Amino acid sequence: MTEAEAEAELDRLAATVADFDAQNARDPRSLTVDGVARPQELVDAERLAVWIDRLAPDASVPLRLAAHCQHLRRWETPRTSYPDDRAGYLKWRAALLITHAELAAETLRAHGWDASTIDAVRCIVEKRRGPDTQHMEDALCLAFLEHEAEEFASKHDEDKVVRVLRKTWRKMSPAGKQAALELALSPPVAALVSRAVADGASADAT
Repeated sequence: MTEAEAEAELDRLAATVADFDAQNARDPRSLTVDGVARPQELVDAERLAVWIDRLAPDASVPLRLAAHCQHLRRWETPRTSYPDDRAGYLKWRAALLITHAELAAETLRAHGWDASTIDAVRCIVEKRRGPDTQHMEDALCLAFLEHEAEEFASKHDEDKVVRVLRKTWRKMSPAGKQAALELALSPPVAALVSRAVADGASADAT
């Protein structure tokens, strides 16, 4: 790739990320960050991008793009559009993967990305097997632990929280797990994570 081509790709990357961010900024839901209410999906994408930078400083272009469209316009497909049971939840989650990937592909095509880049982004968003997909899985898990686990724990009984944390732990790579152990979690959440890790290790040993 020539210097001019590399510069053009960086410009396209910045423009595409700005487009994804503008779409996520339309989220009617909000999160309060440092006392300021901001669009929830935009905040979530920013947090994912931060973790991708930490976990993979030399991240591929598709991975950097995927950080900003992993949950693109999620509020448009609410959980309430599917039955309120386990089967309904699983159908909703499966539908989201396809919806996010299609919305992302539409935006990527509008910015002139080639077919291979679009397919690579779709692979990550749809959670198909691959090294970039594992980086994204780690980032999703770490963002949850860092920013959402405490509130989640306050709303559910301890056993349920531990089950969720155990599943979260199993999704992460060794590097992701190490990053999780270095998080400055609140003492109650840290204790729950320790219990989940211990329970998971005991289950694996049996």
